[in-house]
Amino acid sequence: MIELTLKDMTCGHCVRTVTQTLQKLDPQARVDIDLPSQRVRIETQQPLEVVRQALAEEGYPAS
Repeated sequence: MIELTLKDMTCGHCVRTVTQTLQKLDPQARVDIDLPSQRVRIETQQPLEVVRQALAEEGYPAS
């Protein structure tokens, strides 16, 4: 389980983009997003750095 905070995730469009980005990396990924806290939990086989890089490339750097 990976848990990240995405400070630039502020709306429904952001949620869709983040979800689609993660599911492109791993179609089996389970993505749980809490928009008010800007947190995303991901169950994936991908390494943390791959996930962080893919999100950063889409404009959502993780902290």
